[in-house]
Amino acid sequence: MRWAMDSDKLDELRKRFGGKNETAIYDPLFKGAVDKLFDEKGTRVAPYSGVPTLLDAPYRPVDWSAPDFSDLDVALLGVPMDLGITNRNGCRFGPRALRAIERVGPFHHVLKCMPSADLGIADIGDVPFRSRFFLEQSHEDIATAVSKLVAAGVAPLSAGGDHSMTLPILRAVGRDRPVGMIHIDAHCDTAGPFDGSRFHHGGPFRQAVLDGVLDPERTIQIGIRGSSDYLWEFSTESGMTVIHAEEISRMGTDRIAEMAREKVGDGPVYLSFDIDSLDPAFAPGTGTPEIGGLTTREAQEILRGLKGVNLVGGDVVEVAPQYDATTNTAHAGAQMLFEILSLMVFSPSIGAGE
Repeated sequence: MRWAMDSDKLDELRKRFGGKNETAIYDPLFKGAVDKLFDEKGTRVAPYSGVPTLLDAPYRPVDWSAPDFSDLDVALLGVPMDLGITNRNGCRFGPRALRAIERVGPFHHVLKCMPSADLGIADIGDVPFRSRFFLEQSHEDIATAVSKLVAAGVAPLSAGGDHSMTLPILRAVGRDRPVGMIHIDAHCDTAGPFDGSRFHHGGPFRQAVLDGVLDPERTIQIGIRGSSDYLWEFSTESGMTVIHAEEISRMGTDRIAEMAREKVGDGPVYLSFDIDSLDPAFAPGTGTPEIGGLTTREAQEILRGLKGVNLVGGDVVEVAPQYDATTNTAHAGAQMLFEILSLMVFSPSIGAGE
């Protein structure tokens, strides 16, 4: 048995990667990424330095009375509002928690893209709320802000906040034509009124369908589980496809992504990711945890299988950092936000990269 390394191979490796070539990058894709990230001295900005932003995107302050979204393809937007919560509150702090996460991106090794270079992106701060007390008024504020983005041809990618916020976003992005939706969650969120309100985080998608801004025939809900299945009949009755969590291991993530692509077709699609879709082992920091959920790897596999879907917007919601002692939930949320942003590079409505 030979234990010595092949001397010719070692000599070749030393020539290519030693001495003056110690910093050489030969793969064109990798070299392109390095050239965009590192300065001529071979250093890059430390991930823990500077003002924290969503996915380390450049920060662009916005005068909402006369907003300037020039050169933007995607706007990263915080929605610090949790007035629609039915269980544990606190996800109003979700955007801040996601901004504090470092070392997510910027290069996507599976999708082979760098959205910070392939798209015009910026963190434009938070929705300007008039009051912290009124749910319906807060929804109006969200719709107003996102409508300005849509009018400027900029796709919203939002960090929440409770899931009721997706209703006013859908009202903005689906105003001219109803959109399809890929919805990854533990709950269908198609319930009726609760404690006198129809605008809670358990019912945004029923209202979006009834408002005519969400097409249920082009909507798929993935990861559904828990004890509230009796509340979700609107999903199947309206034509949505519902995939329960226990079906995922049997069907496989590739098939689920394929079903999602088939369901939404070529039309405009919104992607909404509730962090409680993940099992609490991976994401304990949320208001309505349900055991038996997705692993982070399964979620990534499903999302990565959606390359080429015609995304017009997306969100990650329900990160509640006070229940997140290890910051695992916020880290997972930031990664899912990056997965969605990376998919936007390949959306015909946004980047359409190859």
